[in-house]
Amino acid sequence: MKILLNNKEEVIEAGSITISELLVLKKFTWKMLIIKVNGRVLKRSEYDTTTVKDGDDVSVFHLITGG
Repeated sequence: MKILLNNKEEVIEAGSITISELLVLKKFTWKMLIIKVNGRVLKRSEYDTTTVKDGDDVSVFHLITGG
């Protein structure tokens, strides 16, 4: 399937994949993430149940803290 991941087209070798699986596949290991799928912000509790399908637009933002 083809998705848009952070404004870049990506080809995933699956019919669908959960957000949690996508994070592992793409090696997003940061603790503080904001994830949007088709413009909708997800709660962390939704990562295991939300599936990404062909044509979806996924954005992964890494929050940075500091002083």
